[in-house]
Amino acid sequence: MGTTVDLLKIGEKAIITHVDLDKIPMKLLEMGCLPGNELEVIQIAPFGDPIYLNVNNGSHLAIRMETAHEIEVELIAK
Repeated sequence: MGTTVDLLKIGEKAIITHVDLDKIPMKLLEMGCLPGNELEVIQIAPFGDPIYLNVNNGSHLAIRMETAHEIEVELIAK
């Protein structure tokens, strides 16, 4: 198993490996949070929540850390 989005640092890129469909809002899936898609952490709010992501299809998303914890990813080596 890889890691989850909430554990990534600014600038890290990863490939989504698993999304729990029961715990992720449908809107995030529609905007590209699907297995196989690449994402990058752009910014993390000052108090650590939310996290701002760029998904490889051009979507920019701000998601809560509790949601980010439900998205499993595999880091892309730099």
